Amino acid sequence: MLNPAARCSLLILLLSGCTVSPPSSEAERLPNLIVIFCDDVGFGDIGAFGHPTIATPHLDRMAEEGQRWTNFYVGAAVCTPSRAALMTGRLPIRSGMMSSRRRVLFPDSGGGLPDEELTLAEMLKTRGYATGCFGKWHLGHLPQFLPTRHGFDSYFGIPYSNDMDRTPESPRGRVAFEQPNSEYWNVPLMRGEQVIERPANQETITRRYTEEALAFIDENVDRPFFVYLAHSMAHVPLFASESFDGKSIRGLYGDVMEEIDWSVGQILDRLRSLKIEDETLVVFTSDNGPWLVFDQQGGSAGLLRGGKGETWEGGMREPTLFWWPGRVRPGVVMDMAATMDLLPTFAQLAEAELPEDRVYDGYDLSPLLFGTGPAQRDRIFYYREEQVFAARKGPFKAHFITQSGYGSDGPAVQDPPLLYNLEHDPSEKYDLSSRHPEVIEEIMRMVEEHRNTVVPVVDQLAIPLP
Repeated sequence: MLNPAARCSLLILLLSGCTVSPPSSEAERLPNLIVIFCDDVGFGDIGAFGHPTIATPHLDRMAEEGQRWTNFYVGAAVCTPSRAALMTGRLPIRSGMMSSRRRVLFPDSGGGLPDEELTLAEMLKTRGYATGCFGKWHLGHLPQFLPTRHGFDSYFGIPYSNDMDRTPESPRGRVAFEQPNSEYWNVPLMRGEQVIERPANQETITRRYTEEALAFIDENVDRPFFVYLAHSMAHVPLFASESFDGKSIRGLYGDVMEEIDWSVGQILDRLRSLKIEDETLVVFTSDNGPWLVFDQQGGSAGLLRGGKGETWEGGMREPTLFWWPGRVRPGVVMDMAATMDLLPTFAQLAEAELPEDRVYDGYDLSPLLFGTGPAQRDRIFYYREEQVFAARKGPFKAHFITQSGYGSDGPAVQDPPLLYNLEHDPSEKYDLSSRHPEVIEEIMRMVEEHRNTVVPVVDQLAIPLP
């Protein structure tokens, strides 16, 4: 179901003479598109990115057969704004999905992804795609904000984070997270727009998301499809099914990651068994870095500094894989990219037109995927709430404001800004500000130019329940 804004965009495309119909023959079939989006998985949490004790054979094979991207970023260091960036191809400051009053949406929030935003699913619907969302949404839990109102034909998942709606029976403090029980969080599991289970049984949720996605693929094998598989793991509280609980030498976090790896294997194996792997692009990444305040129940950013909630690299640079046998050139890609790039890339692959009435923050990644041209992206803006805390241009990153993700410290203005060469120093250890003031000036000009493109909009995260 397309929202009114999407219908308006579709009408504009029709009137302009652009095709919006699916291809008429098998030879013209558009590619299937799958995004596997994890929660709070760090840069160093899978084998292909260097973890020594978490077994991820399916992801490792995906990396070997496809591309491993080492400079891939998200739109924010926390859930809601990061997911908005992925879905819209736009920095969340443009849609009101990033706020100085609340960092994410909660069960008592009345806002969500605005109707006028065009999502990946809505864009692909104009080209005849079947669209399915399975997992965590976190872009609004009221009916008008659910996936089914933003272009998805079907939805099976939870509308916000799995640690929300804490029950009175839940032990106080960290005990509930150290010894988690699904009954401690009254999180709804939804099918379409109906709650089918509450509280959601989180011990089986990774497996059930996977089974629903597989069924959707089976049902739509004869037409192009888009699958958004958004795991609620590895966000605390951590849960793994009986087949994985207690099996990893990394502990509970390892159990969770190894079940996610199993899920990826199930998806790739199904594509192979249906003989559509050469017609399907699969992307694996995460919404932000590891939640370090939870110690061993949080993940690892590897050699990167910081984690979830922070604008250090560990908060926003994610382990990312692209897989498309016979199409994507295998190897390691060190060029910069971001989740905002997926929408224009998918538009290119699906031969879809994008409306020209808005600013996009993404670039088409096709030249890098297929080895036909250079990267288009040379910059990253690191937002926290409504401010640009840091910015990267080429190899250099300047920090204007720093703050821990979840500590008691306030924002610290850096004057002069801290400066790091991320190609030489990805751990952000060695400040070069005194050596390269001209680089800082160049980055500051770039940030000012960017700010001039940002138009104030309604703060969706600050809207209370009606």
